[in-house]
Amino acid sequence: MLGAGLYGLLVAEAKFARKAIGNADDVPPDATGWYGRGRPAPAIRIALLGDSSAAGYGVERVEETPGAQLATGLAHQADRRVHLRSFAVVGAQSSALAEQVDHALTTHPDLAVVLIGANDVTHSVLPSASVRHLAEGVRRLREEGVVVVVGTCPDLGTIRPIPPPLKQVAREWSRRLAAAQTITVVENGGRSVSLGDILGPEFDAAPAVLFGPDRFHPSADGYQQLASVLVPSCLAALDLLPDDEALPEPLRREGILPVAAAAVRAARTPGTEVDGTEVGGNQRGLRGRWVELRHRRRRPSTDAESPGEHEDHEDHGPETESGTEPETGSGTPAPSGE
Repeated sequence: MLGAGLYGLLVAEAKFARKAIGNADDVPPDATGWYGRGRPAPAIRIALLGDSSAAGYGVERVEETPGAQLATGLAHQADRRVHLRSFAVVGAQSSALAEQVDHALTTHPDLAVVLIGANDVTHSVLPSASVRHLAEGVRRLREEGVVVVVGTCPDLGTIRPIPPPLKQVAREWSRRLAAAQTITVVENGGRSVSLGDILGPEFDAAPAVLFGPDRFHPSADGYQQLASVLVPSCLAALDLLPDDEALPEPLRREGILPVAAAAVRAARTPGTEVDGTEVGGNQRGLRGRWVELRHRRRRPSTDAESPGEHEDHEDHGPETESGTEPETGSGTPAPSGE
């Protein structure tokens, strides 16, 4: 009876929270385009995949989207031109990654950034199903030589419209999914970054600033925080960080751990990066895959650019593999959803 009563309470609270949050009916600005005007070649080509947190739902200007923030930050830190192509869809669950990966691979990206998982939690998708779709997506990208950085499921326990005890359930579920995503990503050759920052303690302390009007999706400042977490890990994945940041720093609580232990710690510590490594020439020990756990230094943020539709031919000439400009525009229309 107690279990049935608790289940009924959770269902009622979920309906209330969904009503309070509302539906995502607006299509966010498309961040697809060229960034880093006037910077040297070769261009870094990025495919942005995932859900509303990748698409930038809730902001009005393209410069406020996480795609624009990420591409601008990479162009500035790497001193390279960047072409970003957004395939993210508002409301997407992990099952939608297969189609997004299909579209992304046709553009031959150097780097794929994936932000997915929150909608799997809100729709009660089993973590085993979620990570199966994610594993397939990461594996296919890596087989084509694409570097992959995955932002794991954010901590949904900080969303204000969700009351307790549903808040505690959402927090535990999202953290478990984030840990499972970390293990899956590393096992398939990618690296993960904990995105507790997107809805974590930092956001809970300043909800009026870092949450958007629906109190579920981040504001422009929130997306800037998200990009600031991702940029250092993307630079590391592309081997564009200084040599003095190559090794883990024990004073920053960095080091080499078995993947399961690192995944649990990462899920509870926002901004933690986990990537596969070797110990004594071996990828695995008695407790599984060896990984590096890092807390990358965040770079100073810069004002995000608006994307250019065409590359700057005047200064540098065409820079595509096929000799033609990449097409612009998002890969898939964004349906309504969370």
